Amino acid sequence: MSKEQDGLSDPTAGQQPVDAAAGSALDPAAEPASGALAGSEPVGVDSQEQLRVMEQQVRRTRISATWVAIVVAIVVLVLLLIFILENLRTVTVTYFGASGQLPLGVALLFAAIGGALLVSIIGMARLTQLRLNARRRRRVSTRARNESSR
Repeated sequence: MSKEQDGLSDPTAGQQPVDAAAGSALDPAAEPASGALAGSEPVGVDSQEQLRVMEQQVRRTRISATWVAIVVAIVVLVLLLIFILENLRTVTVTYFGASGQLPLGVALLFAAIGGALLVSIIGMARLTQLRLNARRRRRVSTRARNESSR
């Protein structure tokens, strides 16, 4: 007697398939004749609706976003620490006439921080500009609405 014949190779052998949505056993005669598994059928409208409902039930919160940000920050910090520890060779850095010696990894970290600060300052300036423009447009539209209602 082989494993396939005695049902040892398949732990679900001899069990009737169950429809997860309805919670009832499926009729074996109603399974696809092509030999395809029930889970390999194309996703229908009902299944897509169920997925959409499930996605709405599990909503992202600020706390979950914070946890994701913390995990990402920890990973980045570990990678930075590894980078710095692997680049401990001392180099001479000269900036506007001032010079000093520090590890290569630390010098590159300072350069990256400087670049990030520069990008942040430019980004803040642009956001401030957009907010001021939006505030001006709101004032103009509010004045126009008030004058037209008089």
